Amino acid sequence: MKEFKVIIPKENYTIVNFERENLPAVMVINSSLLEFEPKEIFGWHLSLIIDFETLIENGMPTQTETDLIIPFEEYIDAQLKGDDKNKPNALFFGRITWNGTRELVYKIHNPEIANEVLQKIINTKAYPREFDYEIMLDEKWELHKWHLETTKNK
Repeated sequence: MKEFKVIIPKENYTIVNFERENLPAVMVINSSLLEFEPKEIFGWHLSLIIDFETLIENGMPTQTETDLIIPFEEYIDAQLKGDDKNKPNALFFGRITWNGTRELVYKIHNPEIANEVLQKIINTKAYPREFDYEIMLDEKWELHKWHLETTKNK
């Protein structure tokens, strides 16, 4: 079995504004992961999409809606990462707000643990807004390559 020494970087954020399908989008990327290695340790990609209910123009959430979602995002973050800050199960990659949705993206070590966390939230109805998620293998972090490249050029 191959062994790795993994140093978990302190989260650092870069904000990128862009347009998708003629609507504004705001991306917050954990830029400390731009050069992160070894990627295969966190080789699973989690995309969680929250549906906003109260919107202003261009599909962006109201301040009230954002205030409702932020504590839920923080709860999800803590649950996915787990209690051991030196050996988290998830790395926060970023979030994208666009067209009435917020996508949270994580890089996951053990997908079964992440799935259990999210299923528990669903089963206990411990969420303020409907959400959906998908976990897929992405050992080279190809699924959000564009986001990393865009952040590098910021």
